[in-house]
Amino acid sequence: MRRFECLGNGCEDTCCVGWRVDIDEETYKKYRRLRHPELSPLLERSVGRNRSNPSTGNYAKIRLKTDGTCPFLTEERLCRIQLSLGEEYLSDTCYTYPCIYNEVNGVIEKSATLSCPVAAKLALLNPEMMEFDEVEEPLYRPGIIKSRLNTADLRWANRPQRYFWELRVFAIDILQNRTFPLEDRLILLGMFCHKLKEYVDSGRVKDILSLIETYKRVVADGAIRESLSRMPAQPTIQMKLLKELADQRFPFVVKSARYLQCFAECLHGLQYTQEAKMEEIGERYAQAYTDYYRPFMDEHGYILENYLVNYVFNNMFPFDRKTVFDAYIMLVVHYALIKLILIGMSAFHKGLTLELVIKLTQSFSRTVEHNTAYLNRVLELLHENGYDTMAWMAVMIRN
Repeated sequence: MRRFECLGNGCEDTCCVGWRVDIDEETYKKYRRLRHPELSPLLERSVGRNRSNPSTGNYAKIRLKTDGTCPFLTEERLCRIQLSLGEEYLSDTCYTYPCIYNEVNGVIEKSATLSCPVAAKLALLNPEMMEFDEVEEPLYRPGIIKSRLNTADLRWANRPQRYFWELRVFAIDILQNRTFPLEDRLILLGMFCHKLKEYVDSGRVKDILSLIETYKRVVADGAIRESLSRMPAQPTIQMKLLKELADQRFPFVVKSARYLQCFAECLHGLQYTQEAKMEEIGERYAQAYTDYYRPFMDEHGYILENYLVNYVFNNMFPFDRKTVFDAYIMLVVHYALIKLILIGMSAFHKGLTLELVIKLTQSFSRTVEHNTAYLNRVLELLHENGYDTMAWMAVMIRN
């Protein structure tokens, strides 16, 4: 985050097209008071009150142009408001992007969404383990905090949130344990989250620290490696399930040309057509994994590790969903969908490059992670079909 710097119109993508932009109440009132010969009429036409469940954070919204472009984007792909008035006139949404701010026990946590190409490169391409620094810097806008948690609050006395820090640190430790393959780390984390849900459901919250210590010993002992290695890969079932989940995205209008191109390359690479037999597609999928995807990831496995750690940190995992196991399911869905598309892209390109992986991961984050309706639908689909089990999660993870 210390090295992050927006490239402006030099960026390979733009955050000013295709997204609804909420306007906070304070910024909206600034716009109403503004007397500017060029901007005031444009603000009057393009910023309207949010009449559906408004709050101080989404008090109003920008009306996008018919092509999904922000009306304040200039021909040079710069923000007209910032150019004319300065960044203090940006809404909280535009002012903070791509940064994400959470507050835990009174401490502000700053991270970034990887839908920004610059943030994606900085976060994913560092082969060293992702680290977390504590620094002092001013927080200019209190309203930009996404989530708050005080683990000492009495309402969490008998809830797992009381042990948020211990759970998060343990999750990140597992994901960064490079003595295990990444897919084994994900399965280990799932086994823990499944047991954690059992503890929560049965009222054994006070035993969570003991559970963490038990799993630490299991990981350190290493005896579980053999049982993990015996888990079978089911590429045809995996690919069919993940393709169904990926297809759920398209009823929600996709505006990212980069993501559409990546998805099309995946389908072409696997020769995925209506006429093709699923078994044949599954064989091509397995072959692409062996020939192209795995050799690349054997050398650059830190990329998806960094993705998962960043996800855990900025989503306040495992409390970003109704249950801790639902939170784990969504972590796996993100990982597995990225892997599916990369395997297909590797078949199309006869290999992978860092540029291709960044292109897919960034456009995936932009298209999928920012669409709450889609993610909720995916979780519903998994629940409805009984795919919300550890066995099915292993199928999605294991190749």
